[in-house]
Amino acid sequence: MIDLIFKKYFTFEKIHIFVFSFLVFIVLNIIENVIHYNIGKYHNTNDRIANFHFTNPSNKDWIRISVIMVIFAVLQGVFTSYFSVC
Repeated sequence: MIDLIFKKYFTFEKIHIFVFSFLVFIVLNIIENVIHYNIGKYHNTNDRIANFHFTNPSNKDWIRISVIMVIFAVLQGVFTSYFSVC
């Protein structure tokens, strides 16, 4: 069944929709995830105005962020490709 869905919605002519959606999702979400990372990490600090503090995530946190982003980027690409031909 999966192969039938793949053949119907992921033809060579339509694969660019998946790739473009995947890349846009990755770029936008890397910014969003770093912002959310900093909000979560510094939500209890009272020495900042409106708790604004910006740091770069650690290597371990980057791995977590990257894995989640790739999973959701694949889902974004699949759903965009699927619903673009409906």
